[in-house]
Amino acid sequence: MVIAYVMVKAHTGDADRLKSDIEAVDGVAEAHIVAGDVDFIAKVNVETPAEVKDVAATHIQEIQGVETTQTYIAMD
Repeated sequence: MVIAYVMVKAHTGDADRLKSDIEAVDGVAEAHIVAGDVDFIAKVNVETPAEVKDVAATHIQEIQGVETTQTYIAMD
């Protein structure tokens, strides 16, 4: 099991819709609206590092309103 955290910068006017859209992506275990440099943090649980890339780069980044993402894979 690979656990990763995806930091999402987005247009915050649609925060509730974006949170729901992020949570609907296969592999996303949970998503939270946060204060700080990013607007959301999504926890991803998948089988391989390649699946992390697919979730973050293909699915989350394609959601309308998402500006950028940064992904961190847990090492423990």
